[in-house]
Amino acid sequence: MRTEPHRVPLSAVRNLGILAHVDAGKTTLTERILYVTGTTYKRGEVHDGTTVTDFDSQERDRGITIFAAAVSCSWDGHRLNLIDTPGHVDFSDEVERSLRVLDGAIAVFDGVAGVEPQSESVWRQADRHGVPRIAFVNKLDRAGADLDAAVESIRDRLHPRPLVVQLPIGAEDGFVGVVDLLRMRSLVWADGAGTAEEGSVPESLVDEANRRRRLLDETVAELHPAALEEFCVSSSVSTETLVAALRELTRTGEGVVVLCGSAYRDRGVEPLLEAVVAYLPAPSDVPPVRGEYEGKVHERPADPSAPFAALVFKVTATATGRLTYLRVYSGTIRTSEAVVDVGSGRTERVGRILRVQADRHTRVDSAAAGDIVAVVGLKAARAGATLCAPADPVLLEPPVVADPVVSVAVEARTGTDTDRLMSALTRLVEEDPSLVIRADRETGQTLLSGMGELHLEVAVEKIRRDHGLDVGVGRPRVAYRETVARGVTGFVHRHVKQDGGAGQFAHVVIDTEPLAEGEFEFRSTVVGGRVPREYVRAVEAGCRDALAEGPLGGYPVTGVRVTLTDGATHSKDSSEMAFRTAGRFALREALRAGAMTLLEPVAEVTVTVPESAVGVVLGDLAARRGRVLGSAVRAGTTVVTAIVPLAELFGYATRLRGRTQGRGTFTARPTGHAPAPVEQQAR
Repeated sequence: MRTEPHRVPLSAVRNLGILAHVDAGKTTLTERILYVTGTTYKRGEVHDGTTVTDFDSQERDRGITIFAAAVSCSWDGHRLNLIDTPGHVDFSDEVERSLRVLDGAIAVFDGVAGVEPQSESVWRQADRHGVPRIAFVNKLDRAGADLDAAVESIRDRLHPRPLVVQLPIGAEDGFVGVVDLLRMRSLVWADGAGTAEEGSVPESLVDEANRRRRLLDETVAELHPAALEEFCVSSSVSTETLVAALRELTRTGEGVVVLCGSAYRDRGVEPLLEAVVAYLPAPSDVPPVRGEYEGKVHERPADPSAPFAALVFKVTATATGRLTYLRVYSGTIRTSEAVVDVGSGRTERVGRILRVQADRHTRVDSAAAGDIVAVVGLKAARAGATLCAPADPVLLEPPVVADPVVSVAVEARTGTDTDRLMSALTRLVEEDPSLVIRADRETGQTLLSGMGELHLEVAVEKIRRDHGLDVGVGRPRVAYRETVARGVTGFVHRHVKQDGGAGQFAHVVIDTEPLAEGEFEFRSTVVGGRVPREYVRAVEAGCRDALAEGPLGGYPVTGVRVTLTDGATHSKDSSEMAFRTAGRFALREALRAGAMTLLEPVAEVTVTVPESAVGVVLGDLAARRGRVLGSAVRAGTTVVTAIVPLAELFGYATRLRGRTQGRGTFTARPTGHAPAPVEQQAR
């Protein structure tokens, strides 16, 4: 067994993700980080299919990141645990599960496009998790790249205070380095050189560098008391005070440090690593993780000597066994020790512990608080599970799994492969919780649901490649919802059953009404104990059961408030089961008695096309029932934003390429549901 030569202190660990829109350069930046830190000895390239983190065959074929990949490297006495996340919206669940276990992140932006739709989505995801970020404006060597425009888009669309700490030297193809505004020095990279040459600020940029340093001092002084005090005394802020202030502002989210460079040309990577170490928090800097057990809240500090607690964020099946990826929040776990899956109550034993380098692994003896590792030997733990020492259980909050929006019917080409297909689907869902399998109640077909067309394409192709199955796939269908347009008042339902044994009796009276904010709300206004409290809970459970299938087409029901206003019990025949049944049938019948509306999923579409094709694209969006929100001219192209029903986007990529001679591109981000057309409501 190979073990690590030494364990770095907890304060020298950084757990960070790399976030961005697709094609902003996340994977290339990860490759350059691995190369600069000496972890790899050759630069991997996305277009050559030689990157470390995009190791799956589909990622290399498609040239995009599909699965979040973890790697570790060392820089300046610190260990960096990096997760390269997908940039395509269909794989946002991978980003969500990664963010749940990270302490910080690098947000990468294209120097030409600035903030793009998925950049905004992942930024909001990081906001929800409270993950501190620094920003890296990439691809400054491209034609049309503009750091100031990219920073302005960060300010306008993401709303943090950008704290720009670098000034580019040269523009577009002439971009060769940066001016470090904190230390007022130049860093220039020669072609093919991995290390910057440090020097004084170029004479032509001295005035601009001084102006920007002054602006940085003023902005930080506005946000940070210590910097303000020093600025008021000396009209400037020292480098030491500035670094400390930037670190604190990054952790609180009041500001975002902005750096720049070109990852592909190896420019700007070392200063970025220095910023990661200087500004992003260590596990010891973040508050203790909180969890619950038996109704009590427990805190677990990032302390290797505390009781063991870890969260599973990813599960993969490999040729050599099942890998369970986890973030250790407290305590230490060693090989062959037992852990308990708190959610299921199952006790399992850790076989091996692995330090991860994408698809390569190094065995280690133990993992302690702050570590991100994979373990072998766990048979049942799923993504989102909490693993703890058996004597000190606590249940941590799992990552949120988004509801799927697109479904396809899948079936084995031959009857003998049906069981193998179900086994493959089960394993697929175990690895990716955002996929859902269900049987169509009308056709009996097996439906695979996911976050988009590409998500389902990748899932089906994985079945074909990994399991050698010939699978037939139906046309994609969107996930409709039903909602209440007009409710009912005083709806009465009596559930009475006598079949020779113990009887069942439940009498309920309910009101239903539309609920604008939220999916479902239940409340009780029953007085005088006419319905005991335990039966009220049973009625609520029955109502939740009824939400699974609405009256219009059997789609899930959302946006409804149910009020239990009255009821009656029987001294012998009433039970929780009877009231749950009554609640289920009462709501079903009340929904039929009221007015319902069919909802269809919609997406925000951002289309980038040459100016000459704008008219054609607008006409096509109108034909797809799209509602244009606006347009803007950017770097010689026009960017059109619209809200379009998801059902109308199937095959849109091919149509767009055909109408723009291959020069048009688009991205789509699901934004919720909207009422479907009248003709669909009547089906």
